[in-house]
Amino acid sequence: MADTNVIKLPVTEERGPATKRARPPQFDPEEEEQNRQKNVKRVAALGEKDGSVKLLEELVFGAEAELLHRLVEQEDEERTDTLLVEDEDEESGESEDESEARLQLQPARKAAWVDEDDELEEEVDMKHRYRRHLVRGEAESTMTKQKLQQRMREQFQKSMGGAPSWAESGAKKKKKKKADDDDDDDEDENEEEEEDDLLRRTGNFVAFSDTLPSGIVRMKKCLHANSARPSEDRLTTVQFHPSAQVVMTAGLDQSVSLFQVDGKTNPKIQSIHLERFPVHKAQFSRDGETVIATSLKNKMFYLYDMMEGRVTPVHSVRGLNEARVKEFSVCPEGGALLLTGTNGYLHLLTLKTKEVVRSMKINGDVCGVAFSHDSGKVFINSEEGEVYVWDMRSSRCVNRFADDGCVKGTSIAASRNGQYLACGSQSGVVNIYSQEACLNSANPKPLKAVMNLLTSATSLTFNPTSEILAIASRAEDEAVRLVHLPSLSVFSNFPVSKRKFVYRASCLDFSPHSGFFSLANNKGHAPLFRLLHYKDF
Repeated sequence: MADTNVIKLPVTEERGPATKRARPPQFDPEEEEQNRQKNVKRVAALGEKDGSVKLLEELVFGAEAELLHRLVEQEDEERTDTLLVEDEDEESGESEDESEARLQLQPARKAAWVDEDDELEEEVDMKHRYRRHLVRGEAESTMTKQKLQQRMREQFQKSMGGAPSWAESGAKKKKKKKADDDDDDDEDENEEEEEDDLLRRTGNFVAFSDTLPSGIVRMKKCLHANSARPSEDRLTTVQFHPSAQVVMTAGLDQSVSLFQVDGKTNPKIQSIHLERFPVHKAQFSRDGETVIATSLKNKMFYLYDMMEGRVTPVHSVRGLNEARVKEFSVCPEGGALLLTGTNGYLHLLTLKTKEVVRSMKINGDVCGVAFSHDSGKVFINSEEGEVYVWDMRSSRCVNRFADDGCVKGTSIAASRNGQYLACGSQSGVVNIYSQEACLNSANPKPLKAVMNLLTSATSLTFNPTSEILAIASRAEDEAVRLVHLPSLSVFSNFPVSKRKFVYRASCLDFSPHSGFFSLANNKGHAPLFRLLHYKDF
């Protein structure tokens, strides 16, 4: 009963002995000040190491006013430094010559790396086709690397018109810059207008030089011009039509063929067969409507009218006392032929009446004929090595001179611009003269003697722009060369091939705008080449 009135207290666990509470450490002001100074130094060091982080923190967490104040102070300091630098330059008063002299007195920088092989005096073979244009004499068959490098540097500066600006020293640039400052002010407006015009249009801004470069001629070998109908015998003629994109071939297989020139398939247009008439030479008339063909041992010749498709044989010519008609030239004025006879005779034949209107004679046999650009004069090369200049209107010899060093002449050609005259000889030497000197001087000197042929120079042809002279010999394989007339040097990359493809060339010709070049060889083919410098046919 008594237990029901008693309130039970919660049972408490037995406690162990009480532990003594540790006293808080006493506050030491000096020690606290030292720790605070250490932390300040650490924070300052961190700020010095990475100022950008500190600026970012201040921008994110506040202190915008202090940050802007710092930025203004930095800008003022930069302006002050710039003004101080300008003042120092003005007060120094150092002349440009003194500055240049001081730069020259400074010790040259030491190379970061030196190759021991560069110090060796190694000889370079200068006969390689990529280095022939650097040779200045036959004695320079070999050359040291240092001399070759200097020669290449000189040639580069010559082609660039001097050392480029990026290759000049600092003093020269400074001197040149000051000299150009006055001119720049006047040219700024023009340059701005040119830049605006440049930005207003689109297209290909890479320009090509109008002049043909020397050294290497850019060309592409195409399918043979007569691949649609190769000749069964030696080709004697290849000629491009004066106005159409057509080429003609003729040869000893008694045929004359016409092909369209596209450089890819060159399809055949027409071919005619002349019975028992091996073609020695075939030429287009001046208007391009008629083909004249002569044979080897025949007085008769053929006229092929391409418009009507009619072949007309000419059995006899009134006033012509020759046993055969073999060599001839088409007069530039048209309507007439200049026939080469025997014993130094030349006969002017009109195609309309088929008769000889006048004749001319020189000493020795005629080996080549070339008309002047105005067709008023004709240059006649004799086998005795003399060149005659005849006036076509008066039929009178106006000049006569000996081809320099020639024993026996073989060919002659005149450029269309009236600047050059080329004379070939049996020794293979081709002399290039000035036409003006040949007309007025009794002893003209050649501008250049081309000695790249070892056998008789039988074919000479100028291209229509008078920039290239093609020379060839039919006495030897691959004996064809192209001469760059502005520099009077031979292109080094033609003909270059692992195997023969030119063989013995007997006729050469260029298309009306020099876009193509072809030749007739003894294999019955007419190799065709695309001259990439010229854009038109």
